[in-house]
Amino acid sequence: QIAFMTLTLFPIRLFFAAFMMLLAWPFAFIASMGSDEQELEKPLSWWRRIVDVLLKAIMRMMWLAGGFHWINVKGRRALPAEAAILTVAPHSSYFDAIPVTMTFASIVMKAESKDIPIWGTLIRYIRPVFVSRSDQDSRRKTVEEIKRRAQSDGKWPQIMIFPEGTCTNRSCLITFKPGAFIPGVPVQPVVLRYPNKLDTITWTWQGPGALEILWLTLCQFHNSVEIEFLPVYIPSEEERKNPVLYASNVRRVMAEALGVSVTDYTFEDCQLALAEGQLRLPSDTCLLEFAKLVRSLGLKPETLEDDLDKYATTAMKMKKEKVDLKKFSAYLEFPVSHTLESMFALFDENEDGIIDIREFVIALSVVCKPSKTLETIQLAFQLYQSENGTIIEEDLAHILKTAMGVSQINVTHLFRAVDEEERGEITYDDFYRFAELHPHFAEDYLYADQMGAECGLESSSPSDPNGICTDFSPENAEDKNTPLQKKLN
Repeated sequence: QIAFMTLTLFPIRLFFAAFMMLLAWPFAFIASMGSDEQELEKPLSWWRRIVDVLLKAIMRMMWLAGGFHWINVKGRRALPAEAAILTVAPHSSYFDAIPVTMTFASIVMKAESKDIPIWGTLIRYIRPVFVSRSDQDSRRKTVEEIKRRAQSDGKWPQIMIFPEGTCTNRSCLITFKPGAFIPGVPVQPVVLRYPNKLDTITWTWQGPGALEILWLTLCQFHNSVEIEFLPVYIPSEEERKNPVLYASNVRRVMAEALGVSVTDYTFEDCQLALAEGQLRLPSDTCLLEFAKLVRSLGLKPETLEDDLDKYATTAMKMKKEKVDLKKFSAYLEFPVSHTLESMFALFDENEDGIIDIREFVIALSVVCKPSKTLETIQLAFQLYQSENGTIIEEDLAHILKTAMGVSQINVTHLFRAVDEEERGEITYDDFYRFAELHPHFAEDYLYADQMGAECGLESSSPSDPNGICTDFSPENAEDKNTPLQKKLN
């Protein structure tokens, strides 16, 4: 079928879809000319309403060209005055743009998107909330803009937000980001389904790339999509005060409608789990649990590297000193809480009430810089090295088992390979030179020895479905009383 469609229908569909997008451009360009914020808050003029209808028709023809012959819509879309925000999940593909083009609701987009030829003009037409990566204050400004529009009593178009923040394989709903729920206004949950026999839609870290997804999808005779508008969710007073609780409760409603489970892991956790550094995290790592606790403490991603520098500087002054829970609390400048106790337990290897603060710093470095293995190892050398700048094999074992979040690790093979002169000690420069010559040192010297049944560090199977955190989901996401895994026990 793929061979036949590639030679026949695929080029026709691709040409027609591209033509429809080009046809939409002049209408969007004319309708966007001269628009200012005050005009945008007014009802659409008669000629803009006509443009709106034309653009929706053109976009519908574009999806028709892609094999989406009919779009099954369930439920009723709420009016902007009823629900200013539409929360859509699961987010699994760029084909999730279908409900955007059907409603022309505003979306949250990278500021760079508006400069893309043709596509940028279409994006500007739907009056998105732009996020600038170069602006350090962008997160706060984005939330404030969403809040301002949401509280405008329907003057602005509805905002469509994908609260997962990334594409998943639709097998579960990951943690919702709180941005859509901070305004504390009613939201309308919207769930997406692609009930196709063969999944060519899903676009995640693992699996086909964007162009291959487009090719395979256009080679399907028919592509099914269902959009269901659930009843408007009106937050309680407690949910208005707690956006995280609000997001969690809306996620639960959407998961029930989809018939899938939820997982407390987030986009950042999956970045950590699938990071492309030299050290690949094993399936039994406790660093995902650690990352969750870091968030629970209130350490913010945008300031995490500054926090790391501060904690590392203090740890270097403390050298090999071990601390109890009270000193750990003072070190982090956080009061003792259940979350802090849980984090402390991860590093209490002997259950004697004291931990090595250096292990916390290494774990935090992995969470901050999941793909920058050598930066973490360099920091670890600074924490463990003797006065002459060297570490021994035992130190390397502590460093790597902490960086990988496992209880045991055999580094003898690796240490001897780095220690070419057989001095019984190595420097970071020795390790760096070795890593430059052997970029896959973990696979060659660590995983090969012990990533079998003993440590459960199995690589992803090529037959696994496209996915996000397929090996890292908790067995029971609802069980909040499960004891936390200890790193070294």
